[in-house]
Amino acid sequence: MEKLLLLGDEAIAQAALDAGLSGVYAYPGTPSTEITEYIQASHKATSGQIHSHWSSNEKTAMEAALGMSFAGKRSMVCMKHVGVNVCADAFINAAITGVIGGLIVVAADDPSMHSSQNEQDSRFYGNFAMIPILEPSNQQEAYDMVYKAFDLSEAFGIPVMLRITTRLAHSRAGVACRPEKAQNTLHYSTNPKQFVLLPVNARINYNRLLASQEIFVKDSEGSSFNTFIKGKDTSKGIVASGIAYNYLMENFPDGCPYPIVKIGQYPLPVTLLNKLAKECNELIVIEEGYPLIEDSLRGLLGLGLTVHGRQDGFFPRAGELNPDIVGKAFGLSVIEQTIVPDVVKMRPPSLCTGCSHRDMFEALNVAYAEKGEASKIFGDIGCYTLGYLPPYRAMHTCVDMGASITMAKGAADAGLKYPIAVIGDSTFTHSGMTSLLDAINEQSPITVIISDNETTGMTGGQDSAGTGKLESICLGLGVSPAHLHVLVPLKKNHKEMVSIIREEMEYRGVSVIIPRRECIQTLTRKRKKQQ
Repeated sequence: MEKLLLLGDEAIAQAALDAGLSGVYAYPGTPSTEITEYIQASHKATSGQIHSHWSSNEKTAMEAALGMSFAGKRSMVCMKHVGVNVCADAFINAAITGVIGGLIVVAADDPSMHSSQNEQDSRFYGNFAMIPILEPSNQQEAYDMVYKAFDLSEAFGIPVMLRITTRLAHSRAGVACRPEKAQNTLHYSTNPKQFVLLPVNARINYNRLLASQEIFVKDSEGSSFNTFIKGKDTSKGIVASGIAYNYLMENFPDGCPYPIVKIGQYPLPVTLLNKLAKECNELIVIEEGYPLIEDSLRGLLGLGLTVHGRQDGFFPRAGELNPDIVGKAFGLSVIEQTIVPDVVKMRPPSLCTGCSHRDMFEALNVAYAEKGEASKIFGDIGCYTLGYLPPYRAMHTCVDMGASITMAKGAADAGLKYPIAVIGDSTFTHSGMTSLLDAINEQSPITVIISDNETTGMTGGQDSAGTGKLESICLGLGVSPAHLHVLVPLKKNHKEMVSIIREEMEYRGVSVIIPRRECIQTLTRKRKKQQ
């Protein structure tokens, strides 16, 4: 077998390619972005055999992947954990419709919030949808799980979730590849009602999903990804899932003295867990994310057994685990981290030198400062979120993708006189367009700044769905042409920008200002490529 040195994300992508993938659908989001980028860079994708274009958002990605599955071909949809919120409607209902071609939903969670707004655990979504979940502990397992998951998905006629975390996504290891499979041919469901979720059909499908739960558990019980590892000291039993299993084993290089149930596939393997519970006096659960297994064990086993984990404080409730945290909890000696002197401490990130957002914020701050407490700036998710930090301090909110416009509208409804929304071009087409439509329909007195750097800059410069279309979209939604302005954010245009922002803040309706200049990073890369 060929062996490659791959990131966890890349191992997932390579496995999908080898397993007969026909299409990957995604919106860029750390730590999942590299999966789609790896496929885009592959010979198969560039030759036109595999769909790999970026989607406008995670909901459209999920629906397109389901459409490809409907046609009998294998598809994968990738997103970071908060993206699962965006696609939740389609994701939950895909479990009700079922699938024809294998469908894998990759959810990349971000414990410690390295680049996210929360630490949510996507396993809860998988449980909520009542579908099988796979959780790899290393890059080889990530590859093997994806390769198998397509078969699993088609055998059960159900989407399968693959849940990873930042540490696995962005670390490298050697990965042995398997034989390459051909893509599926077009074929469709023999049941014409399967994908039509009228209540009369949905009830039948839902009952079928409920009946399948026993099958999913039975498969999980026999899965090679769930293993019972014997130990000599039965005073404690350990349940370790995903990458947290590695954190445990790094503390016991010669073998763990306690018996372990290693979890890689859900639903939880009840038989293995019961065996562990009967052998041991207490259980310790090591899992990255929320205490899903820990909470489940308390109700699942019904044995009055003592269960320790993140819920009861045995491990920290928040943040990412690591080998030192796990070792310390077991009473092992670990090397305490030394205090880093202030002079070498990490500095907060800042906007790139030459970034167009800098010139936009400099102009915005002048106009905004003139209004005092009568004005607030509602921010969004993107590079420009760094405008919250010094020296600009030009943002009062940043909640979720697309929230800037609707929060500005809500504040206007509450009586705020000069609300300003700042949103990027990619975020606008992701989830800001419907927000703008609400504001237009009520003629809300808000000023919307779509800071257009013609890319999805925060995740590395992927294509933006709105490039070349923003003015047409805004006009089509109903923005008055007299109050739609396109500016070039440069120092020489500073006065003009301040003047237009100042003028539009006074307008008692929806204004849209589009400062447009290409991202300095993508422009630099283009110039180097040309040279």
